[in-house]
Amino acid sequence: MDDRTLVESACRGDRSAFEDLVKKYETKVYHLAFSFVRDAATAEDLAQDVFVKAYLHLPEFRFDSEFGTWLYRVAVNQIKDHLRKVGRRKEVSLEDVPEGQFASEDPSRIRDEARENERRRAAVHRALETLPPKYAVILTLRDVQGLSYEEIVQTLKISPGTVDSRLHRARRLLHKKMAPVLKEGFGVEGGEA
Repeated sequence: MDDRTLVESACRGDRSAFEDLVKKYETKVYHLAFSFVRDAATAEDLAQDVFVKAYLHLPEFRFDSEFGTWLYRVAVNQIKDHLRKVGRRKEVSLEDVPEGQFASEDPSRIRDEARENERRRAAVHRALETLPPKYAVILTLRDVQGLSYEEIVQTLKISPGTVDSRLHRARRLLHKKMAPVLKEGFGVEGGEA
């Protein structure tokens, strides 16, 4: 079933239709929340709150946009509210990120690469957390979540020109914040600084 049919059925009281919508979007909503809060339990709580809010406000959805776009807007607002309430977290915890399974490769090289990838990811997230929220949100929606410009326009309710300029400015700011880390290099311990 397509989203429109599921939304219409859910509005008529069909709980299984809303459950289908949750199943379709729960991973994306969770990952969006996790990309901001960097804590699995908090991201799960936020995702659950997003779906509760979406369920309560579903009758207000008028199909002016895609359901997914509307849901992203609900999620972004919920995450922003949460961040305002608790303040931005400065620590980055990647303990909840599952390690990949590698077959027949050198385990020490794999561990080194995994550590290096984790270090890069943590550096990017630390830099993202220092950006003003409007830039962190737009980078996350575009570069982490992969939303199109049109989806971002609908989600954030801003013009395409604003999306373009904010995205450009956000990338410049992120690059500037990452410059010291890039200068130091991403080599494994003992590499050149």
